Amino acid sequence: MNFENILVTISNGLATITINRPKKLNALNKITIEELHTAFEALEDDSDVKTIMITGSGEKAFVAGADISEFAHFSVKEGAELARKGQESLFDFVENLSTPVIAAVNGFALGGGLELAMACHFRVASDNAKMGLPEVSLGVIPGYGGTQRLPQLVGKGKAMEMVMTAGMISAEEAKDSGLVNHVTTLEELMPLAEKLAGKIMRNSSVAISAAIKAVNDNFKDGINGFETEISEFGNCFGTDDFKEGTTAFLEKRKPNFPGV
Repeated sequence: MNFENILVTISNGLATITINRPKKLNALNKITIEELHTAFEALEDDSDVKTIMITGSGEKAFVAGADISEFAHFSVKEGAELARKGQESLFDFVENLSTPVIAAVNGFALGGGLELAMACHFRVASDNAKMGLPEVSLGVIPGYGGTQRLPQLVGKGKAMEMVMTAGMISAEEAKDSGLVNHVTTLEELMPLAEKLAGKIMRNSSVAISAAIKAVNDNFKDGINGFETEISEFGNCFGTDDFKEGTTAFLEKRKPNFPGV
């Protein structure tokens, strides 16, 4: 896959997406969002890809925000459409992928960058990372799901403080708040993410997809996550992965999941 603003590599079932706009601190513009959607869609459809990691190029930023120059003069209607289209094509899309997505946050993750990281299934960060939603300092609010996902991760009070002060928090504070799962050095960030991806890929991709759906449904209005869990649990019994997993357990060997 060839893109203008992102790099995609695949190795042993692990796909890595690198947002590659270092001179702009990897800021999200329209083209980058479109390319990310295309890449995620293609990787989701690739049965050989079991886990996806996303990070930013360089050592300064994961994604330092959105490209403000693109929408500074938008009308009310254009602004709403920007948020709606972005959420549908990228942020909600990533959250609902059946393939696990890990965000490796290297440096600044601000505004749309933090929103992208939060749309991933979980996050690891380098110890130089800084995270925040500074939109109110520009006279606008987070528009790519930030006001919804941040409270889910850190709680309402902490989210309100972060949004209203427009301030940044450190990687360690992000970990303490539940925003990221692990903090390590910049040098060890990708190896840690790859290690976690390796642990994921040893398990049933079918079961993991079902678990993602069940967990996500707990946060969706009008959907009973418990019912989703019951349904997906039952569906697992009809898969080859379930047969292999239980047989391997009874035979006291490691499973070789077919992924169906």
